Amino acid sequence: MKRTFKYLSVLMVSGFLLLTSCQKFLDVNVDPNNPTEVSPELVLPVAQKYTANIIDGTDGGGRRINTLGNMMMYNWSQTDGFAWYPDEFKYNVTPSFYQYIFSDSYTSALKQYEILTQLGDRYEDYKAIGMIMKVYHFQLLVDLYGDIPYTEALLRKDNATPKYDDAKTIYADLIVQLTKAIELIKTAKNPIKPGPDDIMFDGDMTRWIRFANTVKLRILVRESGVVDVKSEVAAIIAEGSGFIQKDVEVNPGYIKDAGRQNPFWNLYGANATGTVTLTHNATSATDYVINVLKKTNDPRIDFIYGKSASGKNIGIPQGLLDYSPYNYEPDSVSLIGPGILRGPSQSACIFTLAESDFNQAEAAVLGLTSADAKTLYEAGIQASFDYLGAGDASGYYSQDINLVSWASSTNKMQAIITQKWIAENGITAEQSWFDYSKFGYPAGLPISRLASTPNRPVRLEYPSSELSSNSSNVPAQPNVFTDKVFWAK
Repeated sequence: MKRTFKYLSVLMVSGFLLLTSCQKFLDVNVDPNNPTEVSPELVLPVAQKYTANIIDGTDGGGRRINTLGNMMMYNWSQTDGFAWYPDEFKYNVTPSFYQYIFSDSYTSALKQYEILTQLGDRYEDYKAIGMIMKVYHFQLLVDLYGDIPYTEALLRKDNATPKYDDAKTIYADLIVQLTKAIELIKTAKNPIKPGPDDIMFDGDMTRWIRFANTVKLRILVRESGVVDVKSEVAAIIAEGSGFIQKDVEVNPGYIKDAGRQNPFWNLYGANATGTVTLTHNATSATDYVINVLKKTNDPRIDFIYGKSASGKNIGIPQGLLDYSPYNYEPDSVSLIGPGILRGPSQSACIFTLAESDFNQAEAAVLGLTSADAKTLYEAGIQASFDYLGAGDASGYYSQDINLVSWASSTNKMQAIITQKWIAENGITAEQSWFDYSKFGYPAGLPISRLASTPNRPVRLEYPSSELSSNSSNVPAQPNVFTDKVFWAK
């Protein structure tokens, strides 16, 4: 039986351990950080739920990373009768624009994972999970902001104004931390094992090692071309555990109940009474993404986006002001589709199998591995079809169409990044934004009609909270349209 630490009171510990309902991990009103000693069985699911919120949105309807990515990558537009996304369409990137991504990452998810890394003997597995998930979040923050608080972050009262570290240096240390986490799992002697409290992998530490390798490869292919990563990629292959074999999802027991629904569904689907949300009705496909899917005979079109009431696939230009003479009301266009919006109890995806396959294909094309890029490319497309419930992908990727068929694609990297963009549409779309900043694919991607510059943003501004509380350390704000993060230069 797992030993637990005292926190708040014995009754609270007992209450937690006695809960068997799937709802228990959704009760996160108790802050386990305030006591001096905490139960890792409570900290872990809370942290993982916060991870899902940072990607998909908060229970209260706040937009987070996935929404941002879909807007920056011209995936989503707005229906007639709504004024839902004015800042997104104007590329109005200011210190208040999506500022809660920064603060939520540090004050919720990272804070919880840091607690796990400080646990004592026999908690090596929990410590390793904390290390892996800290890397996951720190990479997102670097990719969004560049230089960020890292070495002095998470010290709380010991240092409330942490210095900002160099983005490239942080990336290098993230690889070190993942390697240490894997080694910690492998060398642990009789560790106390996570179980159902691990709402990602149910305590399967082999899957955690594979996830660490997968995150590591994401980091390495992103910085390839700027940093020599061949030896580190070779180390992943030599380690031998491989990469994720399924989509990485979080589910603390989402149910159709107020405050307990999947946050993405709660924002873009329906509320707990079944009433379709206004945000669902306001959010449509763009004309560009619909045309790409139509021209390539892509069956995913009816899963990523729904059909209009008349049975058609119709998108709307992003930033459109004058909707006449078109009928672009919600019933007349393609809204977010059933392959992405599944129901209130759906799991929250934080890393797709499709992206993992495409990252491996990218590594193969770069000559970093001896793997077969074509096989991985087609596996990535199939993984996307599987996630959406779209069936067999072979008929699609066998077409003699550039950027669809491997053989017909003259630029293999462009094909990989373009297909990755489609696979991440609506799920982890921020990753395709990062890829676009580096490669410029998909080629010909439009910008919003309300854009004030000819370019889309390449990063976010440092948030208002940092400018007010840590101004002596915040770097001079780079130009969000031209100053790319180091791996994209």
